[in-house]
Amino acid sequence: MDNINSRNYIPKRKRDEDSDEFENGDFVNVDLSLLEAVEKSHNSIEVLDLKTLKKLVLSFERRLKDNIEARLKYPDQPERFADSEIELHEEIEKLKILAGGPELYPELVNLNTVQSILRLLGHDNTDIAIDVVGLLQDLTDEDVLEDNDEPAKILVDSLIENNALELLVQNLSRLSETDPDEMTAIYNTLATIENMVEVKPAVAELVCERTKLLRWLLAKIKVREFDGNKQYASELLAILLQNSTANQKRLGQMNGVDVVLQAVSFYKSRDPKSTDEEEMVENLFDCLCCLLMPVENKERFMKAEGVELMIIIMKQKKLAYASAIRALDFAMTKYLPACERFVDVLGLKTAFAAFMGKIPSTKKNKKESYQEELEERLISLIASLFGGIKRGSRRERLLSKFVENECEKIDRLMELYIRYSDRVKAETERMDQLELDDLEMDEDERYNRKLESGLYALQLIAVILGHLWSSEHPRIRARIELLLKQQKLTRKDVQDILQEYHDNIGDVDGPEEKEQAQAKIQKFISSF
Repeated sequence: MDNINSRNYIPKRKRDEDSDEFENGDFVNVDLSLLEAVEKSHNSIEVLDLKTLKKLVLSFERRLKDNIEARLKYPDQPERFADSEIELHEEIEKLKILAGGPELYPELVNLNTVQSILRLLGHDNTDIAIDVVGLLQDLTDEDVLEDNDEPAKILVDSLIENNALELLVQNLSRLSETDPDEMTAIYNTLATIENMVEVKPAVAELVCERTKLLRWLLAKIKVREFDGNKQYASELLAILLQNSTANQKRLGQMNGVDVVLQAVSFYKSRDPKSTDEEEMVENLFDCLCCLLMPVENKERFMKAEGVELMIIIMKQKKLAYASAIRALDFAMTKYLPACERFVDVLGLKTAFAAFMGKIPSTKKNKKESYQEELEERLISLIASLFGGIKRGSRRERLLSKFVENECEKIDRLMELYIRYSDRVKAETERMDQLELDDLEMDEDERYNRKLESGLYALQLIAVILGHLWSSEHPRIRARIELLLKQQKLTRKDVQDILQEYHDNIGDVDGPEEKEQAQAKIQKFISSF
């Protein structure tokens, strides 16, 4: 994502009648003491060490004290404290050099400077608060903190302890998108929070517990007009939801599913106008998929007619086509009502057209990686349908798809089976060769590498074949038998894939769920 240019705020002094003039390339009546002070300032920051840090901090604290006193003494006379504000701004700018020495952050914390910096987020002059946001963004920048894990944690812990999250989010409410400097400060605020999450992942839940950031982000993605901050808001929201069930549930309770659906619905019949806007749309779908992890949000998705919207997006064949398939896959995984709704609103025709390779042609989907991801999503979606719809007319409609047009869907399924099987075999042989070269791998690592090479998709295909075979439909069974024979395979080959899947089912959803899942796979193995 493109960075918004850093704010370059320079307050203007009133020019005195006897001030310096510039004539013929030379200064007249130069204030030598001022030049000397500037020179000393530049020299003082050439070497960044503990001594320099203490000088910078001392100078900043003095200017802060002067500004507080001036404002208290002349609360209704801005011209009387304007100079102290300019000087305070300059000291904050000087502190940015500390980003060049993150190893000094523990000393910065020990000097209690973090508390002094953060109190300025509530300064009456918004420009000073903007300066502080820029400083915090610089100090926590990802490139700065790289390879400085311990100092970074010390700084972030101090920021949290001194209510940085609350103060940053409170300050957001007074910043206007119409002012370029304040718009940049909004970006820097979001960047600082992201940087803190990067250093300390627990911040993702802390900031949502303690502040109204989620509400602010929702309001931002609701706005129709696109800008860089809307893009960043969508990205940060996806980050906050990514690994946090608590945040996913919290946002669901805030009508978040409906808001995200409204945001993506804008692209059901139009494409993004730029790569940045395209990235934002992908972020919004990332948010939607994260939200669809808790079962209560799947229900909200259904009530908001999310299934119907995703099918419409697929039918329109715009850029969000593949993202809609991904969202449907998340919505229908282990959730029967969404599977039933999908069949009822005629989603099978749209999904199986994609499964057969009838997808919209764009520059993006010509990439091999795009095609493979789409295939795997569709395989997962069909497996979810079979897993959810176990009987009745909907089950018959699903099975009939594999009989129509001379069983072309089974042909396609076996084509994918062979391709993924070949890839997994090639990876297995490669690992065997590595082990011959004394690079031993444990069983978990071997299994994970096979999954990455396509084993998971192969397992899901085998599961779908298990459902088809268990239907005892004579035409379906005959077609599977014929295709296996043509490829010089037997039912035992499919059984072996299912057995490996059975043996590696985890208990992330609890021991009962694991037992039920294994029993279902064992039934397929026995029936083949």
